[in-house]
Amino acid sequence: MKNILSDILETKKEEVKQLRKEFTFTRFTNFDFFNTRRIKFTEKLGSGNEIGIIAEVKKASPSKGIIRENFNHLKIADIFMNGGAAAISVLTDKYFFQGDIKYLSDIATVKSCPLLRKDFIIDEYQIFEAKAHGADIILLIAEALSKNQIMELSHAARENDLEVLLELHDGGQLTKIDFNINKLIGVNNRNLDDFSVDLNSTIELSKQIPEDVVLVSESGIHSKNDIDLLRNSGVQAVLIGEYFMKQKDINNSFRQMREWCSNES
Repeated sequence: MKNILSDILETKKEEVKQLRKEFTFTRFTNFDFFNTRRIKFTEKLGSGNEIGIIAEVKKASPSKGIIRENFNHLKIADIFMNGGAAAISVLTDKYFFQGDIKYLSDIATVKSCPLLRKDFIIDEYQIFEAKAHGADIILLIAEALSKNQIMELSHAARENDLEVLLELHDGGQLTKIDFNINKLIGVNNRNLDDFSVDLNSTIELSKQIPEDVVLVSESGIHSKNDIDLLRNSGVQAVLIGEYFMKQKDINNSFRQMREWCSNES
């Protein structure tokens, strides 16, 4: 299967061109959320062996199509917030994931935990847009960016009071990362070439990531065994979307996951 990331990035370049035509930096600063202080993700993480949950609001994906037919982003986010999520990830990509930047701003009006803008960010204007719509964290994908782009976009995020979750998939991307700047690292267990999922991606990379970095494992997490395996590798948070979206009762499945992630599990 052709690498979907290439298609997504080409689409993003066109979206950024349009974004730059429609908005100026000054226009973004006029949004109410732009001047609000972020909720710090690291302060929402538990202590000891407790693993924080970044719960994802996700309607669809390129590989699975529609994941949740009965999709109400505000109701789902409310379940996650009331259940004690460390953060909520909001898909904002329209074309490939059927997300919307409006989902982010809607949830931001009632948020009680940090919001992660989950998208394919390649330009600082997307960072301004994220801040203007209520994000506290942005996702940067190492596989999609050069070392200089990661540094520049990370600085742009910091200047706009946003944290960065920097995502990688394999060891070849480690040379792009300055761990003095990027202290929040996500490992995507999903291979974007063939969509296969392997938790060993996190386990192996955890051995090469400094101990003072907050390590997040992403994708393919759906059982207590998965959580225990990741805990033993020093993971401090997990990003889970598809598993929750597939459940008939999201509330119950989220509470069960919280139990698995607790210190006592």
